[in-house]
Amino acid sequence: MNLIENLKWRYAAKAYSNIKVTEEKIDQILEAINLSASSCGLQSYRVFVVSNPEIQKKLGADSYNGQISSCSHLLVFAAFTDMTSSYIDDYIAMTEKQRGLDAGTLSGFKNGLHSYFSAINAEQKATWAAKQAYIALGTALIAAAELKVDATPIEGFNAATIDAVLGLKEKGLHSTVILALGYRDSEKDYMAAAKKVRLPIDEMITKVY
Repeated sequence: MNLIENLKWRYAAKAYSNIKVTEEKIDQILEAINLSASSCGLQSYRVFVVSNPEIQKKLGADSYNGQISSCSHLLVFAAFTDMTSSYIDDYIAMTEKQRGLDAGTLSGFKNGLHSYFSAINAEQKATWAAKQAYIALGTALIAAAELKVDATPIEGFNAATIDAVLGLKEKGLHSTVILALGYRDSEKDYMAAAKKVRLPIDEMITKVY
């Protein structure tokens, strides 16, 4: 399977070359993210694509992860701070329209969403939204590997700095995780030639049939 071979090829790149990823490949990764699974299909996060060295330098100023500033493109996954009633209403209306359904067909589903989110607090909503962003991160990593684009998922960043530079708070968002994309610098990356280490599959996986 090419998929498995490409996943064996990928690793979290530690050093990037100055070669830019084509917009065509970036757009394919972004489309994969947009097609990613999310709870109730609500897509409770947004993705910011940064490919400006000066802005990348600002985003990584407080981080030990040099990939933030050296990569070709940086994806910032920003989760919703809240799940508002108006967002749910708009999402349901969009779903009905795209599926050719009469308005109100999904009212039962909509009411269930309103009921669930009104019963949990702000912290729980933010945590729930962040988990959806991580699902999308996984999709992005697989898509990048399929395209032979190197990627580094990063949690070691100053969220306050990224939120401020990108104006996320004003948009009702908070930075959750980021993904550096580019091409490995094999000469500078001490992990480039390292063997991929994983548990034996039968130790990781338990089949219950």
